[in-house]
Amino acid sequence: MTTKKNKLPLTEEQIITILNKSHSIITTQTETIIDEILLNTKGREIIINEIIQHYILNNNNTQIIDGLIYQKILETNDKQTIEKLIQNLPNGAINLKRFTHINYQTLQDLLINKKFEEADKLTQKCLCEIVETKTNNKKSWLYFTDIQFLPEEDLFILDLLWKIYSKGKFGFSVQKKIWINNNKKWDKLWDKICWIKKGIMKRYPQEFMWTIDAPEGHLPLFNQLRGTQSLYYLFNKIEW
Repeated sequence: MTTKKNKLPLTEEQIITILNKSHSIITTQTETIIDEILLNTKGREIIINEIIQHYILNNNNTQIIDGLIYQKILETNDKQTIEKLIQNLPNGAINLKRFTHINYQTLQDLLINKKFEEADKLTQKCLCEIVETKTNNKKSWLYFTDIQFLPEEDLFILDLLWKIYSKGKFGFSVQKKIWINNNKKWDKLWDKICWIKKGIMKRYPQEFMWTIDAPEGHLPLFNQLRGTQSLYYLFNKIEW
């Protein structure tokens, strides 16, 4: 007799439809469905085959759900499925081999494992390194005049890494969307993403949240204590 736990909750066609849907953020309902599918051997097989195909065919358009599934498979006790995942996607849901000037793999590893505080620090370091390669000037943080030196492709990948390993909650483009939806008012943005407490900017790092439970747009930080000009120029560079 088939138990409820071992029964595939959806048909293969329904599962593939969910996996190919363009999710801007993963809802609790969608995550619950993924969890139920992963309880089933056939479900795990369908899911892993599908994200491998996404990796092969759509590397420039990796879906947010792919990152979530990658993380969840690693958290299972299914050795066979984990081995298949690592064999086909050894470094994560995004292939970063085309980036030779900056190594983003360590950042991908940190985000896969939800080490958001370390990932935030590394993101800032990567942004500074990009500008350093263009200007030959050592950077500890970025001025608004430095934003012009950030290639769109690098910003896109950094943003995508944050989004797909946070269920779509974190990323520069997520912050920009919240900013626009609040009439480009900085004080409203700070409030929405919880960068302020009683009207005062929070102290770094102890007053910020470093888990997936943080509010939408809370991470990554960007020149958090250095005014709005750099972030304004960064938002204007993001067109996706």
